[in-house]
Amino acid sequence: MSCLDRSNRFWTCVSWTAVAALSCAWASEAAAGPVPVATVAELQAAVANAAPGDEIILAPGNYLLPNKLNCVNNGTADQRIIIRADKLGDAVVQMDNLEGFHVQGAYWEFANLDIEGVCADDNNCEHAFHVTGDADGTWIHHNVVHGFNAQLKANGTETGPNGERVWPDDVVVEYNEMFNPAARQTSNPVTPIDVVGGRRWIVRGNYIHDFAKGGGNNISYAAFLKGNSRDGVFERNLIVCEQLHAGQIRLGLSFGGGGSSPDNICEDMTCDPEHQDGIMRNNIIARCPADVGVYVNKGQNSLIYNNTLYDTTGIDMRFASTTGEVRNNLMTGQIRNRDGSTANFASNLQMASNGDFQAWFSDPDALDFSLVDGSMFVDQGESLAEVIDDYCTNIRDDGTHDLGALEFDGDGTCDTSKPPEGGGSGDGDGDGDGDGDDGDGDGDPGDGDGDGDSGDGNGDSGGETAGTDGAANEAGSSEGCSCSAEPTPVRAGWMLLASLGLLGLRRRR
Repeated sequence: MSCLDRSNRFWTCVSWTAVAALSCAWASEAAAGPVPVATVAELQAAVANAAPGDEIILAPGNYLLPNKLNCVNNGTADQRIIIRADKLGDAVVQMDNLEGFHVQGAYWEFANLDIEGVCADDNNCEHAFHVTGDADGTWIHHNVVHGFNAQLKANGTETGPNGERVWPDDVVVEYNEMFNPAARQTSNPVTPIDVVGGRRWIVRGNYIHDFAKGGGNNISYAAFLKGNSRDGVFERNLIVCEQLHAGQIRLGLSFGGGGSSPDNICEDMTCDPEHQDGIMRNNIIARCPADVGVYVNKGQNSLIYNNTLYDTTGIDMRFASTTGEVRNNLMTGQIRNRDGSTANFASNLQMASNGDFQAWFSDPDALDFSLVDGSMFVDQGESLAEVIDDYCTNIRDDGTHDLGALEFDGDGTCDTSKPPEGGGSGDGDGDGDGDGDDGDGDGDPGDGDGDGDSGDGNGDSGGETAGTDGAANEAGSSEGCSCSAEPTPVRAGWMLLASLGLLGLRRRR
């Protein structure tokens, strides 16, 4: 069954009518009236004339965009500019151009959209979303996005004569499905979430799978934050490198990716470190047999806590700028400090085999991590202030924490085949700050990113074989699109909606 079949959606779609009836406004309490659209021309006009509080609602149907939509007007924290469908699957937005939504203004929100790249040449469908400059507070949630090299690209834009730049901060990307139905036949960077610069980005509860790069160096990532970005959070994501197809070198989550260059595209005019004060917690990363599930390239004070890695080569902490802690992880493969990294490791269960996982869990190959035998990892971890719940938002309150993304305390069952709804984990540091940058070296032709695999020469991780040293060489400069938005906190309304039942790698070298 195709991942696009309505019956195989990974989240129950929000009924906007029901939400309105219950007075749970999707955006802000002060939102202006809806702006219904039923044609591409109406959508273009609504975006061009958008004002704070507008809810641009797409009627059911297909919308083939002839060119990108520039989201340049600003919303506010209390009155977002929203583009959505009533239900996921109602509106299919197709794009036959380099990028779709170029977000340059603050506080834009995108929800319930099925976005498909339909370019005959994979080089021509780069981004569904390009978030740049002052696009603070962008909120992208509950979408299905497929058929792009980098479904979401973010970077800074120049604002002054001396190379001054601004990056989008406080962006939240959650509860989306991102994938490609086949390997991308391109030498351009392939990474569904590709962020260069920015602060307090949150990447939460996304299902990212099948993001292979069929050309160039064959190296791709599920997601990374780099470009001297800061305070980023990856939590409760499900990453499956190989589900619909196999091959190439596919890595999971990363702080630093393959590196960034030149320095002027990074925050503070330096790409070392690539990320500061980031945390990865409660993620499940599976079926990445050619490379690591977690790769930290010049990540200062990186916290890698309570992740489950199945059928990957492990976790690589790399280069002298990389410091931090790796704790409470349950994994196949090993944890390594490489090339001068001084991260601390404690309370991890590493070097498990796939056979061990198959004995411990019901069916890890089918992403069923229900418990069979937890003697090796239940109550074997440390209690960490930054991790108060698990992948399924179950509070870790039964004493000593379990290893991995799941807490087996008898408090109900956990469906590990999809990321659950819920708020942030930990102690409140998960505000995700990403600013995106102007050129992370990923290079996307036509958007100023450049496409070179030139990188900073540091390379990136990869399996225990090649991959790792090549990835860092994908630098480039990318200025991206322009839509500014301010920080977007996750609204308490999500929890109310859930309670009402309405929300139903060869590494780089």
